[in-house]
Amino acid sequence: MMDSPGSSILSRLGTVRVGTLSRPKLEAVALALEAYAEAVEVCGHAVESGVSEQPVGFAEIVRGARTRAQRAYAAGSCELGVGIEDGLVVLSELGGEVLNVGAAVVTDGDREALGFTSLFAYPPACVQPALEDRAPIGEVFDALWRAEKGEPAPEPSGRSLGNIGMLSLGVLPRSEYGRHAVVCALVRFLHPEMYPSPLFGEENCTAETIDKALSRG
Repeated sequence: MMDSPGSSILSRLGTVRVGTLSRPKLEAVALALEAYAEAVEVCGHAVESGVSEQPVGFAEIVRGARTRAQRAYAAGSCELGVGIEDGLVVLSELGGEVLNVGAAVVTDGDREALGFTSLFAYPPACVQPALEDRAPIGEVFDALWRAEKGEPAPEPSGRSLGNIGMLSLGVLPRSEYGRHAVVCALVRFLHPEMYPSPLFGEENCTAETIDKALSRG
């Protein structure tokens, strides 16, 4: 018989710190945790990601999420630190298709866990500036949306519905998109007996070690 989410070890959570002040990302963490913990406090912190403003490749994206999680955890007393980082990946096995993906890393100071969002494609006009110039794709997208739709947003889309929220016509808002990644990361904490080894070990978080960790599944 499967246990209920409320009976998990996460039900004892008090404070969770997140390495961002982005409202949709904080909402993503709160939404992910609400099934497991009733009184959890989610606190955002302005931290540096340690990666470029427009990450490209799984390794850089995960490194940014991991740095955010570690710095959030170190910001004060808490049970968990969470980092979320979005970026672009070039899928060579699919003819070089470029897709957006978000990574979530969760840490309790000893263990770390990794989860991902689903992937989606930006309009092609957004991709080249992001890949070649490392221009933040959210800003490029907002400019393209205004030019094509004539609908200026009251605030940057990344602070509200998100780019995926606008592209999906509100069906998949940014907070829900990020929630999936956090839930997927939390499975290591929900079943520690089934995940005995650390995700990254004691190695430095380089592109090579992250790629190795991802290839291990």
